[in-house]
Formats: sequence, C-alpha cells, structure tokens
Amino acid sequence: MPPYAGYWCECLTDWVADKTRYRFAVDPTERVALVEGLACCPDLPVHVTLAR
Repeated sequence: MPPYAGYWCECLTDWVADKTRYRFAVDPTERVALVEGLACCPDLPVHVTLAR
C-alpha cells in the first residue's frame, strides 16, 4: 500500500479492476486484505474494461 493513506482507496479499486480485467485469481489472504481495505472506502465504484 502507498505510504499516504489518502491513496489507499484508489490503489485498492485499481487492484480489483486489474485483477478483474485480466481475470487473475485472488487467493484467500489477498481477498481478506482487499475486503478489509475496501471496507474503509464505502460506495466507491470500480471501473473495469475487460482485456481481449
């Protein structure tokens, strides 16, 4: 995570978008980290363009 907490929500949503875009798997530990981190970012949209 970036050292400045103000960028954490952007970093987490980008992380989810990239994982979704390229259909990368998310392991259980990573999933917990994403869910816990995104809990602090309520109602933030995640924009995804799927890769071809």
